Amino acid sequence: MKMKMDNAFYVEPEGIAGGLALWWSQEVKLSVMHSDKNFIDTVISINGEPEWFGTFIYAPPYEEEKQCFWERLGTLRNDVNEKCTYLVKIQSKGGTYTWSKQRSEEDEICEKLDRVLSSLEWGFLLPKAIVVIDIAIASDHAPIVLLTNGMLKKVRRDFKFESSWLLEEECSRLVEEEWTNKGGRHQRDFQQMTL
Repeated sequence: MKMKMDNAFYVEPEGIAGGLALWWSQEVKLSVMHSDKNFIDTVISINGEPEWFGTFIYAPPYEEEKQCFWERLGTLRNDVNEKCTYLVKIQSKGGTYTWSKQRSEEDEICEKLDRVLSSLEWGFLLPKAIVVIDIAIASDHAPIVLLTNGMLKKVRRDFKFESSWLLEEECSRLVEEEWTNKGGRHQRDFQQMTL
């Protein structure tokens, strides 16, 4: 998914582990209030709409660090934490898994570790919000993109025929079926491409 982001905030990794990155577009007014190796805590407003809190978390994987992390996270906004007791998962599209680790050529572990949660109030404020799970490139975590208006720009992808498909027994039948069932549309497209 190609998206133009105008602003960024980073928390550098410690060695090769951890690290957080947050990108946002120009219509988003975002202020970072606190950050450390496990979270970026922000106040956000989109196109002049009411402000809301967004906390982006990378929870520690080690048991001995978890209790301290949750206590620290709980002190961020004591005055609003009671309102945020009930969190709901925002619908996601794209990949099924957000984390993968290749142990050997045959042994890959895939999990859905990353999620976007919201309070019920936030859900009413931005009812069209969806989360898109993008492709992991330089990390074992896939980037997750929060789209508050729920719209994805459709990207036209040109069809490319793979010659290896000719080796499949069903290929000829499927091509003939599609060619016939579409009322000659494919024939016209092919004729225009060859002119």
